Amino acid sequence: MIEIAGNTYVLSDPAVMVSLVAAGVVSLILLLLVVAVRAAGRSARMTAPLAQQINALGQHVQQLGAGQEQLRGGLQTVSDTQANAQTQVIQTVEARLATVQQQMQDRLSDNALRSARSLSEMQERMKEALHGSSKQTTTSLTQLQERLAAIDKAQDNITKLSGDVLSLQDILSNKQTRGAFGEIQLRDIVSKALPKDSFVLQHTLSNGKRADCLVHLPNPPGPIVIDSKFPLEAYEALRAADTDWELKEAVAKLKVAVTKHINDISDKYIIDGETADGALMFLPSEAVYAELHANFPDLVRKGFDARVWIVSPTTCMATLNTMRAILKDARMREQAGAIRSELSKLVADVDRLGTRVGNLDRHFSQASKDIEEIKISSDKAGKRAHRLDNFDFEELSPDEAANVVPLAKPDN
Repeated sequence: MIEIAGNTYVLSDPAVMVSLVAAGVVSLILLLLVVAVRAAGRSARMTAPLAQQINALGQHVQQLGAGQEQLRGGLQTVSDTQANAQTQVIQTVEARLATVQQQMQDRLSDNALRSARSLSEMQERMKEALHGSSKQTTTSLTQLQERLAAIDKAQDNITKLSGDVLSLQDILSNKQTRGAFGEIQLRDIVSKALPKDSFVLQHTLSNGKRADCLVHLPNPPGPIVIDSKFPLEAYEALRAADTDWELKEAVAKLKVAVTKHINDISDKYIIDGETADGALMFLPSEAVYAELHANFPDLVRKGFDARVWIVSPTTCMATLNTMRAILKDARMREQAGAIRSELSKLVADVDRLGTRVGNLDRHFSQASKDIEEIKISSDKAGKRAHRLDNFDFEELSPDEAANVVPLAKPDN
């Protein structure tokens, strides 16, 4: 509720509300008018400098228009100058382009010619290279065929060798064939080392035992026997042993086998008065021989005690060469008398040759003297013939004038 001039008004009354709104609106309009009047005054005060500025701006605009006209003239001049320069540049560029184009054409022609020549040379080189490659390929193929043929041949040899190895295994697996193998190897070594008349194969001794080979050495030591033995089973067992028990068993077996061979050779092939005081046991295997000397020295010493010397193919060849030297020395001693007789005859022949050489020297001396005299006579005869050829006659003595035949006058 509002009291105005003793009157009370209720705000909720619509008329009061309308009156209040109308009063507010009127107040607002008045306020706006006051503000507008003040703003108009303020605008009038601010418009004066603005007008001055607009006048100054107009003058600047006029000056700008004049400058623009001058700029237009300058631009026209620049445009004309630029057009002329552009024309000249275009003409210069066209001339240079023509020159460059001509040079490019010339270079392209030269490059084309060079490329053609290079291509032709390359084709020739390619032809030669291909021809050489063809020859090399043909040669390589020929060599390859030859190598393949050699490989095929080697393969055949390997196949044959494999068969030979299998055959050798079959031979060595049988005790009798193994003995024959050792005898054949011994025969081959002896026949190469000794003369044919110095040994006998499969010789039967007085005790009825047959030795593989008997070498006729002079006394001492006398004929010596070489017998082949091959304890292969015991050696293979030794090589195949995996456990200590198997190794011990194989060692015992090898010792028994070698000891038996040594005793058999000592008992059978050492005979007083018939053979040498010892014999050779031939082992056809270098491996078995090396095994005995490396790990079984007691067996080797046992052979020495029994006067049986163990030899391998290599040591047997060396021993046989020593025997060959002994045989040669013995034969030279046997032929010492004949050699002395022949030497005496040789000395007589040398003396006789010296005498005959002396006689021949005397004959040569006499012939030289005769030749010298013949040369003197030949010189004299030559001088006389020279004088006769030149009519070099001397004055005749009175005694010789009577012997001259007078010349007869020719008839008229």
